[in-house]
Amino acid sequence: MKRLRKLRRLSALERRLLIKAALLLVAIRVGLSALPFPTVRRLLAAAAKTPVGLRKAEPSYTGSVVWAVEAAGRRLPAASTCLTHALATQLLLARREQPALVRIGVTGGKGGEFEAHAWVECGGEVVIGGHELERYTSLVALEGESP
Repeated sequence: MKRLRKLRRLSALERRLLIKAALLLVAIRVGLSALPFPTVRRLLAAAAKTPVGLRKAEPSYTGSVVWAVEAAGRRLPAASTCLTHALATQLLLARREQPALVRIGVTGGKGGEFEAHAWVECGGEVVIGGHELERYTSLVALEGESP
């Protein structure tokens, strides 16, 4: 009940963005489980070209996207990984003509185990997934597709 009250207090735009983020996280997670990564990237690139009502994002839009992806991710732990967060953020930004770069880095973790992490940079700043980045060596930078 408490969550429903919180949801009702959001503006219509915030609710739509939160729902989009939740659906995207689930779809991306399912896609990554069932399809090769290049196929998922192609599908996301095609989705980025889908027209939206307003084109250009206002400066505050990036923060709204990050909020929505993180909030949805907290409620969908099975669909919530750094990679799903990064890809969903990149797509939501690309649909508003805001270029974002997904970086994937690796490190030797505790006990020498391999660890990977994904984060998003927008305008030269890390906007999501920015914790402990000094530990990771960036291997791949994936540019978003803008319409």
